[in-house]
Amino acid sequence: MLAIERQRRILDLLNGAGSMRTAETAEALGVTDETVRKDFERLEKRGQLIRIHGGASRPEKIRGDVPFTERQAIRREEKQAIARLAASRIQANETIFLDASSTVLTLTEFLPDLPLTVVTNALNVLTALSDRPNLDLMCTGGLFDAKSRSFIGLTAEKSLQRYNIHRMFLSGSGLHPERGVSESNSRQAAFKERVIASAEDVVFMADHSKLGQKASFFFADVADLSCLVTDKAADPQFIEELQGRGIEVLIGA
Repeated sequence: MLAIERQRRILDLLNGAGSMRTAETAEALGVTDETVRKDFERLEKRGQLIRIHGGASRPEKIRGDVPFTERQAIRREEKQAIARLAASRIQANETIFLDASSTVLTLTEFLPDLPLTVVTNALNVLTALSDRPNLDLMCTGGLFDAKSRSFIGLTAEKSLQRYNIHRMFLSGSGLHPERGVSESNSRQAAFKERVIASAEDVVFMADHSKLGQKASFFFADVADLSCLVTDKAADPQFIEELQGRGIEVLIGA
């Protein structure tokens, strides 16, 4: 079977299943795991799938309905590089906001040992930072969304009025140069829009697969961002376009 035929077959299987394991795909096609990994890599570069730990998924599935635990495993190395670099912006005694994304959760692993006030609507962030004695942890409260393990809704939004947020760290489903930042969940989008309005510095953390993408609900313009932190596989032309608009771009190695 030629590579182009094999890759077409992979996409057919993926469209039916939504996600695929590397070993199962290799068995179905009668090839090695390594061949499948290379096919996944080529298809991902063309935007036709997204690699996850042990397999691949349809791009739209990643944007919306993958459980949080699975999203944590997607592009783990890229998220760590992004989080490490984003953490370097934090200064002592700041009030920072951390959203409920898996990319921003990775930031908790690299949070500097400084006195900080951390505001969040994410249960996972609260759990990750609960044993840090030099942090004042503040939760927005609100309606609990089990899928994202976060608090959303009017109560969460109104709680933001209490804080002067020096830096907001967030991610999303996509960043498009014309349309802006988007989410697949309307209530998450509405909440993030309110946080941005309360933040002095807005740091968007996203791996290269989200750049140029659009999800269902837009909540910020590109001009609302202070900084994009991404990985080394990001499209240079996309980066150049954002920099031309005055957005700082940091690239984690």
